[in-house]
Amino acid sequence: MGVLEGKVAVITGGAGGIGLEIARAYLREGAKVGLLDISEAKLADARRELPDAQVLACDISNRAQVRQVIDAYVQQAGGLDVLVNNAAYFFYAPLVDMPEDQVDKMIDVGFKGALWSLQAATPHLIARGGGAVINLSSVAVSVSIKNAAVYSSIKGALDTLTRQQAVELGGHGIRVNALAPGPVVTPGASSVISAEGWETRRQRTPLNRLASGADIGGVAVFLASDAGANIAGVTLKVDGALTVVGY
Repeated sequence: MGVLEGKVAVITGGAGGIGLEIARAYLREGAKVGLLDISEAKLADARRELPDAQVLACDISNRAQVRQVIDAYVQQAGGLDVLVNNAAYFFYAPLVDMPEDQVDKMIDVGFKGALWSLQAATPHLIARGGGAVINLSSVAVSVSIKNAAVYSSIKGALDTLTRQQAVELGGHGIRVNALAPGPVVTPGASSVISAEGWETRRQRTPLNRLASGADIGGVAVFLASDAGANIAGVTLKVDGALTVVGY
């Protein structure tokens, strides 16, 4: 029996990258999983790869749609125990050159999407007597990354939201934490990072290895499981000590 047997999870941005890795890990541990994503192509691929998951088309920036999709899935699944706020949109540029529409899209998907998901999921988690919320942060909050001022700021806001909601929802038995991966090779990240860039990141990491998607999935399982029952309000870095490297 898996450590998430009988639990129901929703993962936003779940049809690709880290979200899909977390879905794989949750399914292996016995959870029911609903994957929310806006990409029809990714949803189709996820449906073929993970036939046991429920694949749900959703624009995470649309508050009404998020509530409708999550409510419908929870009714079908019989409850909700875990929300993973993973959806994000990336656009890197110097702040002075950052287009307004790109700023809006990053905020709408990466921050407001988490707010709308929390609003939709919280009543269901309370009805279940508690559960876990995992917000996907980033080590970009802790170190300076070239051309990532907006992205880093959004992830910093998610860290703050994590601490706030850990207190606000703790009395309902809901544990709210953030997971901050270091460099993880995913299709999305590889669209902006070259092979040389990945190698540079590996060499700078004290453990001399980059985190795999499976590494992130394993930590997400831990935070959602009973093993993490007394952990709340933290941002757990999975970065091989990259953010604490000295000179």
